Amino acid sequence: MSTKKAKPFLKWVGGKGQLLEQLESLFPEKYNSYFEPFIGGGAVFFALNPKKAHINDINKTLVKTYIHIKENIDGLIKSLKKLEKEFLFKNKKEREDFYYSTREEYNLLTHKDFKRSLYFLFLNKTAFNGVYRENSKGGFNVPMGSYENPKIVDVENLRAVSEILSNTKITSGSFVDAVKNAKAGDFVYFDPPYYPLSKTSKFTSYSKDNFSKEDQIKLRDLFIKLDKKGVYVMLSNSSAPFIQEIYSGYQQIPVYASRMINSRSDKRGKISEVVIINYQPRLSLETVFVKELSISSQYQYQ
Repeated sequence: MSTKKAKPFLKWVGGKGQLLEQLESLFPEKYNSYFEPFIGGGAVFFALNPKKAHINDINKTLVKTYIHIKENIDGLIKSLKKLEKEFLFKNKKEREDFYYSTREEYNLLTHKDFKRSLYFLFLNKTAFNGVYRENSKGGFNVPMGSYENPKIVDVENLRAVSEILSNTKITSGSFVDAVKNAKAGDFVYFDPPYYPLSKTSKFTSYSKDNFSKEDQIKLRDLFIKLDKKGVYVMLSNSSAPFIQEIYSGYQQIPVYASRMINSRSDKRGKISEVVIINYQPRLSLETVFVKELSISSQYQYQ
């Protein structure tokens, strides 16, 4: 058994690793079970290290990878080490050929196949910026990144991840079904695909199924339903006026994140997001506001 605290094992665009310092002060003081219906890279899940949890995602390959880490960690590490050694031994041109042939084979496999999870982890560490994107047919289509010596397998962390997942229910379904068993005193964190800040905004598509405006409304209605049940609910989203409007009855706290994935350098940088909660956080909102204002000022002058 690992004694090391687990951390995300994937690079994941939109992951909350850079926001943890800001989010931690907003978590509820105490809660029972933890639910995260849009798990992605799982930064918040791993930071909380809950004793009992239910994680979910619509991306079936992502979910199956979590399951393989939970149930077959030895086999996964052994196969991943072999893949890493084979890749790193090659020259640049051979690596490119290996990457694209692996990507092609990955797209031919079903999400239930062990090799698809294996290749999923490999591609995540070698693809451009760790982006995961699917085309309309569900095919992974991200080009190879330019890494000198990528660390494809972190044995110690993978074992720590397997340990925390041992008490975690893992599913791949709708965000509604993922929280149907949430009760009063439980904690639900929603991190859905963000609503665009403008009509020209382009967001990475993690799945061939896009998250629509109607889905955002459906999620808001679920937030209200959980609130009425006495569940602690936190939700992250863009600071778009539409999002602020549909959650107008709840506390909204700005947080500040770096946006690096954009072809235009002038579109990169710090951007305000919003966290919506239905409970009193660990710190008073006055303290949180001062803290976030300080972070905002730091970003403004960087």
